Amino acid sequence: MRMIVSFAALLLSALLLQLSSGGVGPLDALTGLGAGFTRAQVGFLGSAHFVGFFIGCWWAPRLMGNVGHSRAFAVLTAMGAIGLAGHVLIQSPLAWALLRIGTGICIAGCYTVIEAWLQAKVTNSTRGRTMGIYRAVDMGGSLVAQLMIGMLADLQTYVAYTLLTMLCVASLLPLALTRLPQPDTPEATRLRPLLAWQMSPLAVAGVLVAALSGASFRMVGPIYGQEVGLDPGRIGLFLAAFVAGGALAQYPTGWLADRFDRRWVLVWLSVAAVGACLVTVTAAGLGEGAILLAATLFGLTTFPVYSVATAHAHDFASADQRVELSAALMFVFALGAIAAPWTTSILIEHFGPAAMFHFVALGHIGLIVFGVARMRVRGAPARRTRYVWAPRTSFTIGRLLGRSRDRDEAGK
Repeated sequence: MRMIVSFAALLLSALLLQLSSGGVGPLDALTGLGAGFTRAQVGFLGSAHFVGFFIGCWWAPRLMGNVGHSRAFAVLTAMGAIGLAGHVLIQSPLAWALLRIGTGICIAGCYTVIEAWLQAKVTNSTRGRTMGIYRAVDMGGSLVAQLMIGMLADLQTYVAYTLLTMLCVASLLPLALTRLPQPDTPEATRLRPLLAWQMSPLAVAGVLVAALSGASFRMVGPIYGQEVGLDPGRIGLFLAAFVAGGALAQYPTGWLADRFDRRWVLVWLSVAAVGACLVTVTAAGLGEGAILLAATLFGLTTFPVYSVATAHAHDFASADQRVELSAALMFVFALGAIAAPWTTSILIEHFGPAAMFHFVALGHIGLIVFGVARMRVRGAPARRTRYVWAPRTSFTIGRLLGRSRDRDEAGK
């Protein structure tokens, strides 16, 4: 309990950020479609978010080095608030894309500051509990943000975006009022994208497919929901079902990934994901309940792919490579997430809503083929790291995970 209280300000800031950022994507999609944006233009907004996400991950450590944690958080929060408030001033796809870059920078940058602050305060004895609470706050905030969509969509555009702006600004208050001393600024993580490929080409492919699945569903899912007849409140439930399914899948997936060849776990997750895509397409004509159950199944099968792929990559890395490898894998994820929403929305525009899940299924089929092929090239690693449910928040998450991936021989 003492540990929770000491980190309460950081965790509350993370929760408020998640509520703000988790709501803006679906709200943009529904508001943009109502304003006459094409499906491709709405998808482009999702891609713009991940452009900002990448910039924020890269820039935030350097900004902290120049002005410190608190001032960096204030600058980044201001960018996010400007990006949200600007939506009510102009309804232009290009202008909104630029504003979404600003909110993407804010989210990735603020998470970088929070994680750097947590990393400076945790000890090896509290790291596991801290990460567990941090994951719960992150996932819980994401789930509630999706459930807010129905309420926000029923409000006037000005009111809805003002509420999200207020949540973003409110995230500044806990850190501004905390008595925790500002920690020393960590050295910016060196970004070596090729390191991920050198460690494991299969992990790179898995992370790309995870980005394809997650970014497409989170950013383009509202378009799909509207196309199959869901009202805004049900679209929020549709997105929340995906998040809930992903959360439920982590522990059984981790159990399997720690006991069996992770390459086969990836392959069978992708087999299940292909099945989930087919179920979701079929469920579109079976009513709202079937659609929501299908979204849960989709989250169950696709959400854990990122964590299994990163765990497999870390099996081949030494302890001093882990931080840079985590950043490299996040870089790969960001590239996939930038491309996925726009591509998926274009496919929906030309071939209908089912094209989103056909595209995701094709990606998982490619991962199945590549996974089986890689097994013929290289055997399983002699020693495996502990499976870790890895948040996709910033390039610095590897520092916070720290030694939680490692285990001694007695723990095997």
